[in-house]
Amino acid sequence: MRDVHIIGVGMTPFGRHLDRTHSDLAQQAVGEALADAGAKASDLGMAIYSNVIQGFFAGEMSIPGEYALRPLGIQGVRVLHVEAACASATIGLHVAADYIRAGLTDVAMIVGVEKLYSADRAKRFAVFQQPLDAIEAQRYIDGTKGMLAPAPDGLDGPGPNIMMDAYAAQARLYMATYGTTQRQIAAVSAKNHSHSQFNPLSQYRNAMSIEEVLAAPNVSWPLTVPMCAPISDGAAAAVLCAGDLLGRFPQARAVRVLATESQSGTDRAPDDYANHVTRIVSARAYEKAGIGPQDVHVAEVHDASSSGEIVQVEALGLSAPGQAGHDAEAGVTALGGRIPVNVSGGLVSKGHPLGATGLGQIHELVTQLRREAGQRQVEGARIALAENSGGFYGVEDGLSAVTILTSS
Repeated sequence: MRDVHIIGVGMTPFGRHLDRTHSDLAQQAVGEALADAGAKASDLGMAIYSNVIQGFFAGEMSIPGEYALRPLGIQGVRVLHVEAACASATIGLHVAADYIRAGLTDVAMIVGVEKLYSADRAKRFAVFQQPLDAIEAQRYIDGTKGMLAPAPDGLDGPGPNIMMDAYAAQARLYMATYGTTQRQIAAVSAKNHSHSQFNPLSQYRNAMSIEEVLAAPNVSWPLTVPMCAPISDGAAAAVLCAGDLLGRFPQARAVRVLATESQSGTDRAPDDYANHVTRIVSARAYEKAGIGPQDVHVAEVHDASSSGEIVQVEALGLSAPGQAGHDAEAGVTALGGRIPVNVSGGLVSKGHPLGATGLGQIHELVTQLRREAGQRQVEGARIALAENSGGFYGVEDGLSAVTILTSS
Protein backbone atom coordinates (compact mmCIF):
# COMPACT_ATOMS: atom_id res chain seq x y z
CA MET A 1 0.00 0.00 0.00
CA ARG A 2 1.57 3.26 -1.15
CA ASP A 3 1.59 6.60 0.64
CA VAL A 4 -0.70 9.26 -0.83
CA HIS A 5 0.07 12.98 -1.01
CA ILE A 6 -1.92 16.04 -2.04
CA ILE A 7 0.33 17.99 -4.39
CA GLY A 8 -2.04 20.65 -5.70
CA VAL A 9 -5.23 22.45 -4.70
CA GLY A 10 -7.44 25.07 -6.32
CA MET A 11 -10.66 26.79 -5.35
CA THR A 12 -12.95 29.49 -6.70
CA PRO A 13 -14.46 32.03 -4.33
CA PHE A 14 -17.64 30.61 -2.83
CA GLY A 15 -20.70 32.81 -3.27
CA ARG A 16 -23.05 33.92 -6.02
CA HIS A 17 -21.96 33.15 -9.60
CA LEU A 18 -25.09 33.63 -11.68
CA ASP A 19 -23.05 34.40 -14.80
CA ARG A 20 -20.92 31.23 -14.71
CA THR A 21 -21.59 27.59 -15.64
CA HIS A 22 -20.71 24.45 -13.73
CA SER A 23 -18.00 23.69 -16.30
CA ASP A 24 -16.56 27.20 -16.03
CA LEU A 25 -16.26 26.97 -12.24
CA ALA A 26 -14.84 23.43 -12.35
CA GLN A 27 -12.28 24.39 -14.99
CA GLN A 28 -11.02 27.30 -12.88
CA ALA A 29 -10.51 25.11 -9.82
CA VAL A 30 -8.87 22.31 -11.83
CA GLY A 31 -6.57 24.74 -13.63
CA GLU A 32 -5.45 26.21 -10.31
CA ALA A 33 -4.86 22.77 -8.79
CA LEU A 34 -2.77 21.58 -11.75
CA ALA A 35 -0.72 24.78 -11.72
CA ASP A 36 -0.23 24.50 -7.95
CA ALA A 37 1.07 20.95 -8.39
CA GLY A 38 3.27 21.83 -11.35
CA ALA A 39 1.37 19.15 -13.27
CA LYS A 40 -0.16 18.85 -16.73
CA ALA A 41 -3.39 17.22 -17.81
CA SER A 42 -1.31 14.46 -19.41
CA ASP A 43 0.12 13.53 -15.98
CA LEU A 44 -3.29 12.37 -14.74
CA GLY A 45 -4.34 8.73 -14.77
CA MET A 46 -7.73 9.33 -13.21
CA ALA A 47 -10.27 12.12 -12.73
CA ILE A 48 -13.27 12.27 -10.37
CA TYR A 49 -16.10 14.78 -10.77
CA SER A 50 -18.28 15.35 -7.69
CA ASN A 51 -21.66 17.07 -7.82
CA VAL A 52 -25.13 16.85 -6.31
CA ILE A 53 -27.79 18.76 -8.26
CA GLN A 54 -26.30 19.74 -11.63
CA GLY A 55 -28.87 17.61 -13.41
CA PHE A 56 -31.74 19.29 -11.57
CA PHE A 57 -30.49 22.85 -12.03
CA ALA A 58 -28.74 22.79 -15.39
CA GLY A 59 -30.52 19.88 -17.06
CA GLU A 60 -27.13 18.23 -17.62
CA MET A 61 -27.83 14.62 -16.69
CA SER A 62 -25.03 12.77 -18.46
CA ILE A 63 -21.19 12.80 -18.23
CA PRO A 64 -20.87 16.32 -16.77
CA GLY A 65 -17.28 15.56 -15.81
CA GLU A 66 -16.25 14.76 -19.36
CA TYR A 67 -17.86 17.96 -20.63
CA ALA A 68 -16.04 20.03 -18.00
CA LEU A 69 -12.64 18.32 -18.25
CA ARG A 70 -12.10 17.50 -21.94
CA PRO A 71 -11.54 21.18 -22.85
CA LEU A 72 -8.64 21.17 -20.36
CA GLY A 73 -7.00 18.25 -22.17
CA ILE A 74 -8.04 15.69 -19.55
CA GLN A 75 -8.89 12.74 -21.78
CA GLY A 76 -8.09 9.09 -22.24
CA VAL A 77 -8.23 8.49 -18.46
CA ARG A 78 -10.54 6.70 -16.04
CA VAL A 79 -13.32 9.14 -15.05
CA LEU A 80 -15.76 8.61 -12.19
CA HIS A 81 -18.73 10.68 -11.08
CA VAL A 82 -19.54 10.80 -7.36
CA GLU A 83 -22.68 11.96 -5.56
CA ALA A 84 -22.81 11.66 -1.77
CA ALA A 85 -24.84 14.77 -0.88
CA CYS A 86 -22.72 17.36 0.94
CA ALA A 87 -19.83 14.88 1.25
CA SER A 88 -19.56 14.25 -2.49
CA ALA A 89 -16.13 15.83 -2.95
CA THR A 90 -14.66 14.16 0.14
CA ILE A 91 -15.85 10.74 -0.97
CA GLY A 92 -14.28 11.50 -4.36
CA LEU A 93 -11.01 12.29 -2.59
CA HIS A 94 -11.20 9.05 -0.60
CA VAL A 95 -11.87 6.98 -3.73
CA ALA A 96 -8.89 8.56 -5.49
CA ALA A 97 -6.65 7.93 -2.48
CA ASP A 98 -7.72 4.27 -2.40
CA TYR A 99 -6.96 3.85 -6.11
CA ILE A 100 -3.47 5.28 -5.60
CA ARG A 101 -2.81 3.18 -2.47
CA ALA A 102 -3.81 0.06 -4.38
CA GLY A 103 -1.54 0.88 -7.32
CA LEU A 104 -4.42 1.29 -9.78
CA THR A 105 -3.33 4.81 -10.71
CA ASP A 106 -0.40 7.09 -9.89
CA VAL A 107 -1.82 10.61 -10.15
CA ALA A 108 -5.47 11.56 -9.75
CA MET A 109 -7.47 14.76 -9.87
CA ILE A 110 -10.73 15.37 -7.97
CA VAL A 111 -13.05 18.33 -8.53
CA GLY A 112 -16.28 19.22 -6.76
CA VAL A 113 -18.65 21.84 -8.13
CA GLU A 114 -22.09 23.23 -7.43
CA LYS A 115 -24.36 26.06 -8.51
CA LEU A 116 -27.26 26.66 -6.14
CA TYR A 117 -28.13 30.24 -7.03
CA SER A 118 -30.77 30.77 -9.68
CA ALA A 119 -32.80 33.72 -10.87
CA ASP A 120 -35.77 31.42 -10.25
CA ARG A 121 -36.11 31.62 -6.47
CA ALA A 122 -38.63 28.77 -6.31
CA LYS A 123 -36.24 26.46 -8.16
CA ARG A 124 -33.40 27.53 -5.89
CA PHE A 125 -35.22 26.31 -2.78
CA ALA A 126 -36.90 23.28 -4.38
CA VAL A 127 -33.64 21.34 -4.21
CA PHE A 128 -33.94 21.35 -0.41
CA GLN A 129 -37.49 19.98 -0.49
CA GLN A 130 -36.83 16.59 -2.07
CA PRO A 131 -39.47 14.05 -0.99
CA LEU A 132 -37.20 11.51 0.74
CA ASP A 133 -35.28 14.24 2.57
CA ALA A 134 -38.53 15.80 3.74
CA ILE A 135 -39.88 12.44 4.90
CA GLU A 136 -36.74 11.68 6.91
CA ALA A 137 -36.64 15.17 8.42
CA GLN A 138 -40.30 15.00 9.45
CA ARG A 139 -39.81 11.52 10.89
CA TYR A 140 -36.98 12.82 13.08
CA ILE A 141 -39.01 15.83 14.22
CA ASP A 142 -41.98 13.65 15.09
CA GLY A 143 -39.81 11.02 16.79
CA THR A 144 -38.07 13.46 19.13
CA LYS A 145 -41.11 15.37 20.35
CA GLY A 146 -41.10 15.44 24.12
CA MET A 147 -37.29 15.09 24.22
CA LEU A 148 -36.43 18.62 23.11
CA ALA A 149 -35.52 21.74 25.03
CA PRO A 150 -38.62 24.00 24.98
CA ALA A 151 -38.64 26.94 22.59
CA PRO A 152 -39.69 30.41 23.75
CA ASP A 153 -43.33 31.35 23.25
CA GLY A 154 -44.03 32.21 19.64
CA LEU A 155 -40.89 30.50 18.31
CA ASP A 156 -42.03 26.88 18.40
CA GLY A 157 -43.55 26.83 14.94
CA PRO A 158 -42.07 25.43 11.74
CA GLY A 159 -39.55 27.46 9.78
CA PRO A 160 -39.35 28.02 6.01
CA ASN A 161 -37.49 24.75 5.34
CA ILE A 162 -38.15 21.27 6.73
CA MET A 163 -34.41 20.45 6.78
CA MET A 164 -33.65 23.46 8.96
CA ASP A 165 -36.49 22.37 11.26
CA ALA A 166 -34.74 18.99 11.60
CA TYR A 167 -31.40 20.70 12.35
CA ALA A 168 -33.18 22.84 14.93
CA ALA A 169 -34.70 19.74 16.53
CA GLN A 170 -31.24 18.16 16.69
CA ALA A 171 -29.96 21.31 18.40
CA ARG A 172 -32.82 21.31 20.89
CA LEU A 173 -32.19 17.65 21.73
CA TYR A 174 -28.53 18.45 22.39
CA MET A 175 -29.61 21.36 24.56
CA ALA A 176 -31.91 19.07 26.56
CA THR A 177 -29.22 16.38 26.90
CA TYR A 178 -26.19 18.48 27.81
CA GLY A 179 -27.49 21.90 28.80
CA THR A 180 -26.03 23.57 25.72
CA THR A 181 -27.44 27.09 25.35
CA GLN A 182 -28.50 29.20 22.40
CA ARG A 183 -25.78 31.67 23.35
CA GLN A 184 -23.15 28.93 23.01
CA ILE A 185 -24.46 28.06 19.56
CA ALA A 186 -24.25 31.78 18.73
CA ALA A 187 -20.65 31.78 19.99
CA VAL A 188 -19.79 29.11 17.41
CA SER A 189 -21.38 31.20 14.66
CA ALA A 190 -19.67 34.42 15.77
CA LYS A 191 -16.31 32.62 15.88
CA ASN A 192 -16.64 31.39 12.31
CA HIS A 193 -17.86 34.73 10.95
CA SER A 194 -14.87 36.34 12.66
CA HIS A 195 -12.51 33.83 11.04
CA SER A 196 -13.96 34.35 7.56
CA GLN A 197 -13.00 38.02 7.41
CA PHE A 198 -9.43 36.78 6.77
CA ASN A 199 -10.39 34.34 4.00
CA PRO A 200 -10.45 35.97 0.54
CA LEU A 201 -12.41 33.00 -0.89
CA SER A 202 -15.17 33.16 1.72
CA GLN A 203 -18.76 34.00 0.76
CA TYR A 204 -19.17 36.33 3.76
CA ARG A 205 -16.32 38.35 5.23
CA ASN A 206 -18.09 40.36 7.92
CA ALA A 207 -17.26 39.67 11.56
CA MET A 208 -20.26 39.26 13.89
CA SER A 209 -20.58 39.38 17.66
CA ILE A 210 -22.55 36.86 19.69
CA GLU A 211 -25.17 39.53 20.33
CA GLU A 212 -25.51 40.24 16.60
CA VAL A 213 -25.96 36.55 15.86
CA LEU A 214 -28.64 36.24 18.54
CA ALA A 215 -30.44 39.36 17.32
CA ALA A 216 -30.58 38.18 13.69
CA PRO A 217 -33.86 36.89 12.19
CA ASN A 218 -35.03 33.51 13.45
CA VAL A 219 -34.94 30.56 11.02
CA SER A 220 -36.11 27.73 13.28
CA TRP A 221 -35.41 28.16 16.98
CA PRO A 222 -32.71 28.11 18.30
CA LEU A 223 -31.15 28.80 14.88
CA THR A 224 -30.92 32.35 13.52
CA VAL A 225 -29.81 33.23 9.99
CA PRO A 226 -26.05 33.56 10.74
CA MET A 227 -26.12 30.11 12.40
CA CYS A 228 -27.15 28.46 9.10
CA ALA A 229 -25.06 27.76 6.01
CA PRO A 230 -26.09 29.89 3.02
CA ILE A 231 -26.89 28.89 -0.54
CA SER A 232 -23.58 28.96 -2.45
CA ASP A 233 -21.95 28.43 -5.83
CA GLY A 234 -18.35 27.36 -6.25
CA ALA A 235 -15.79 24.70 -7.10
CA ALA A 236 -12.67 23.20 -5.51
CA ALA A 237 -10.13 20.67 -6.76
CA ALA A 238 -7.14 18.64 -5.61
CA VAL A 239 -4.38 16.63 -7.30
CA LEU A 240 -3.18 13.47 -5.52
CA CYS A 241 0.03 11.54 -6.18
CA ALA A 242 1.68 8.35 -4.92
CA GLY A 243 4.45 9.13 -2.46
CA ASP A 244 7.08 7.16 -4.39
CA LEU A 245 6.48 9.34 -7.47
CA LEU A 246 6.70 12.80 -5.89
CA GLY A 247 9.97 13.36 -7.76
CA ARG A 248 7.91 13.90 -10.92
CA PHE A 249 6.62 17.15 -9.43
CA PRO A 250 9.57 19.02 -7.93
CA GLN A 251 7.70 22.28 -7.38
CA ALA A 252 4.85 20.64 -5.41
CA ARG A 253 4.55 21.44 -1.70
CA ALA A 254 3.18 18.02 -0.84
CA VAL A 255 0.90 17.27 2.11
CA ARG A 256 0.66 13.64 3.20
CA VAL A 257 -2.69 11.91 3.61
CA LEU A 258 -2.65 9.92 6.86
CA ALA A 259 -6.21 8.58 6.85
CA THR A 260 -9.38 8.63 4.75
CA GLU A 261 -12.29 6.94 6.52
CA SER A 262 -16.03 7.12 5.93
CA GLN A 263 -19.20 5.16 6.57
CA SER A 264 -22.96 5.54 6.53
CA GLY A 265 -24.98 6.22 9.64
CA THR A 266 -26.77 3.52 11.62
CA ASP A 267 -30.09 3.09 13.38
CA ARG A 268 -29.73 4.27 16.96
CA ALA A 269 -31.58 6.21 19.65
CA PRO A 270 -31.61 9.96 18.92
CA ASP A 271 -29.64 10.76 22.09
CA ASP A 272 -27.14 7.87 21.82
CA TYR A 273 -24.22 10.15 20.97
CA ALA A 274 -21.66 7.49 21.92
CA ASN A 275 -22.60 5.76 18.65
CA HIS A 276 -22.78 8.86 16.48
CA VAL A 277 -21.48 8.02 13.01
CA THR A 278 -18.66 10.59 13.25
CA ARG A 279 -17.49 9.14 16.58
CA ILE A 280 -17.21 5.68 14.98
CA VAL A 281 -15.52 6.92 11.79
CA SER A 282 -13.08 9.22 13.58
CA ALA A 283 -11.96 6.45 15.96
CA ARG A 284 -11.02 4.36 12.95
CA ALA A 285 -9.30 7.33 11.27
CA TYR A 286 -7.25 8.12 14.37
CA GLU A 287 -6.14 4.49 14.59
CA LYS A 288 -5.20 4.43 10.91
CA ALA A 289 -3.23 7.69 11.27
CA GLY A 290 -1.52 6.56 14.47
CA ILE A 291 -2.67 9.63 16.41
CA GLY A 292 -5.40 10.70 18.83
CA PRO A 293 -7.66 13.76 18.94
CA GLN A 294 -5.19 15.46 21.27
CA ASP A 295 -2.66 15.50 18.42
CA VAL A 296 -4.83 17.52 16.01
CA HIS A 297 -3.73 21.14 15.54
CA VAL A 298 -6.51 22.46 13.27
CA ALA A 299 -9.87 21.09 12.10
CA GLU A 300 -12.51 21.87 9.51
CA VAL A 301 -15.88 20.32 10.43
CA HIS A 302 -19.30 20.22 8.84
CA ASP A 303 -21.36 23.08 10.26
CA ALA A 304 -24.45 23.24 8.05
CA SER A 305 -25.76 24.78 11.26
CA SER A 306 -23.63 26.11 14.10
CA SER A 307 -25.18 23.58 16.47
CA GLY A 308 -23.85 20.92 14.09
CA GLU A 309 -20.29 22.07 14.79
CA ILE A 310 -20.86 21.46 18.49
CA VAL A 311 -22.05 17.91 17.82
CA GLN A 312 -19.19 17.14 15.43
CA VAL A 313 -16.44 18.60 17.62
CA GLU A 314 -17.55 16.37 20.49
CA ALA A 315 -17.97 13.31 18.25
CA LEU A 316 -14.40 13.85 17.03
CA GLY A 317 -13.12 13.93 20.60
CA LEU A 318 -11.83 17.50 20.23
CA SER A 319 -14.07 18.54 23.13
CA ALA A 320 -15.51 16.39 25.92
CA PRO A 321 -19.23 15.46 25.72
CA GLY A 322 -21.31 18.51 26.56
CA GLN A 323 -18.24 20.78 26.53
CA ALA A 324 -18.00 22.12 22.95
CA GLY A 325 -20.42 24.99 23.57
CA HIS A 326 -18.45 26.08 26.62
CA ASP A 327 -15.21 25.75 24.62
CA ALA A 328 -16.60 28.01 21.89
CA GLU A 329 -17.57 30.67 24.44
CA ALA A 330 -14.12 30.45 26.05
CA GLY A 331 -12.24 30.73 22.74
CA VAL A 332 -10.82 27.20 22.89
CA THR A 333 -11.94 26.47 19.30
CA ALA A 334 -11.12 29.93 17.96
CA LEU A 335 -7.97 31.01 16.14
CA GLY A 336 -5.32 31.19 18.86
CA GLY A 337 -7.15 28.67 21.04
CA ARG A 338 -6.19 25.11 21.96
CA ILE A 339 -7.86 23.55 18.91
CA PRO A 340 -8.93 26.04 16.23
CA VAL A 341 -12.00 24.81 14.32
CA ASN A 342 -13.27 26.20 11.01
CA VAL A 343 -10.70 28.96 10.67
CA SER A 344 -11.81 29.19 7.02
CA GLY A 345 -15.16 30.53 8.24
CA GLY A 346 -16.85 27.14 8.08
CA LEU A 347 -19.91 26.40 6.02
CA VAL A 348 -21.93 29.15 7.74
CA SER A 349 -19.61 31.90 6.51
CA LYS A 350 -17.20 30.49 3.89
CA GLY A 351 -20.21 28.99 2.08
CA HIS A 352 -21.70 25.59 1.32
CA PRO A 353 -21.79 24.66 -2.40
CA LEU A 354 -22.77 21.05 -1.69
CA GLY A 355 -20.64 19.14 -4.20
CA ALA A 356 -17.60 21.36 -3.57
CA THR A 357 -17.82 21.68 0.21
CA GLY A 358 -15.53 18.80 1.15
CA LEU A 359 -12.68 19.91 -1.10
CA GLY A 360 -13.17 23.45 0.21
CA GLN A 361 -12.24 22.03 3.62
CA ILE A 362 -9.21 20.26 2.15
CA HIS A 363 -8.10 23.44 0.37
CA GLU A 364 -8.11 25.24 3.72
CA LEU A 365 -6.19 22.53 5.56
CA VAL A 366 -3.55 22.21 2.84
CA THR A 367 -3.13 25.99 2.98
CA GLN A 368 -2.73 25.77 6.77
CA LEU A 369 -0.19 22.94 6.64
CA ARG A 370 1.84 24.86 4.05
CA ARG A 371 1.89 27.91 6.37
CA GLU A 372 0.20 30.04 3.69
CA ALA A 373 -3.02 31.10 5.46
CA GLY A 374 -1.96 34.65 6.31
CA GLN A 375 -3.93 36.27 9.14
CA ARG A 376 -5.88 33.08 9.83
CA GLN A 377 -2.76 30.90 10.06
CA VAL A 378 -2.75 28.42 12.95
CA GLU A 379 0.73 28.57 14.41
CA GLY A 380 2.61 25.28 14.48
CA ALA A 381 -0.08 23.37 12.58
CA ARG A 382 1.31 19.98 11.47
CA ILE A 383 -1.71 17.66 11.77
CA ALA A 384 -5.08 18.67 10.32
CA LEU A 385 -8.48 16.97 10.30
CA ALA A 386 -11.55 17.44 8.11
CA GLU A 387 -15.01 16.03 8.91
CA ASN A 388 -17.60 16.23 6.14
CA SER A 389 -21.16 14.92 6.45
CA GLY A 390 -23.57 13.92 3.70
CA GLY A 391 -27.34 13.99 3.83
CA PHE A 392 -29.76 13.16 6.64
CA TYR A 393 -31.16 9.71 7.37
CA GLY A 394 -32.78 8.42 10.55
CA VAL A 395 -31.40 10.42 13.47
CA GLU A 396 -28.08 11.62 12.09
CA ASP A 397 -25.97 12.33 9.02
CA GLY A 398 -26.47 9.93 6.13
CA LEU A 399 -22.71 9.43 6.16
CA SER A 400 -19.61 10.94 7.72
CA ALA A 401 -16.16 11.21 6.13
CA VAL A 402 -12.98 12.00 8.08
CA THR A 403 -9.67 12.94 6.45
CA ILE A 404 -6.41 13.41 8.37
CA LEU A 405 -3.45 15.21 6.80
CA THR A 406 0.08 16.08 7.92
CA SER A 407 2.84 18.35 6.73
CA SER A 408 5.58 16.11 8.11
